[in-house]
Amino acid sequence: MSDDRLIVALDVPDALSGLQMAERIGDAVSFYKIGLGMLTGGGLALANELKQDHGKRIFLDMKLFDIGATVEAAVRGLAQFDLDFLTVHGDPHVVRAAQEGKGGKDLKILAVTILTSLDRADLDSSCLKAGSVQDLVLERAAKAFEAGADGVIASPQEAALIRALPEADGKLIVTPGVRPAGAALGDQKRVATPAQAITDGADHIVVGRPIWQAPDPKSAAQQVLAELP
Repeated sequence: MSDDRLIVALDVPDALSGLQMAERIGDAVSFYKIGLGMLTGGGLALANELKQDHGKRIFLDMKLFDIGATVEAAVRGLAQFDLDFLTVHGDPHVVRAAQEGKGGKDLKILAVTILTSLDRADLDSSCLKAGSVQDLVLERAAKAFEAGADGVIASPQEAALIRALPEADGKLIVTPGVRPAGAALGDQKRVATPAQAITDGADHIVVGRPIWQAPDPKSAAQQVLAELP
């Protein structure tokens, strides 16, 4: 099995496209992210098939946010699929509800701090509190850990700062917004290379378009893996 520090985001339209992509990548990748964009295209079925039939690890990126009872119920339902990671928004009441919902399952609840596509101007337009993006990410990460999160989602630019938090001891840091050297940024604003993200304290990096849009996705994945320290 390959190095599971690399998580490939299957941000393709539907489950059939996702399965075909996973088959093209083959044994080069052992960990896949399935997000909200594929939910109505059979995303849960694909997650289950990749997990049960192909032995892959699965990161279900749903970014759940609602009142506690609703989050708890949603996570209880998702936990039955025996997946590996699930994202919720990092608000403490959401994190606590998600931990209740997963019960005894070995499902890691990852709290979203601030999306890697956002910068300070975006936060201003959303009427979020003043302060630098890094300071807000650190504050949200610490509060999520205190609420019981198994890890956080943060940009690679904040990985080292989060890793230095006392509350981060033994916790996971997963970084989207990772772009191999020379790759287009797309809609990401707070980015780093795979090697830098891992060096700065990330346990896992998430890479999507630079792999699945490549002419040879397997080779592209192998090139990312070769960059890891």
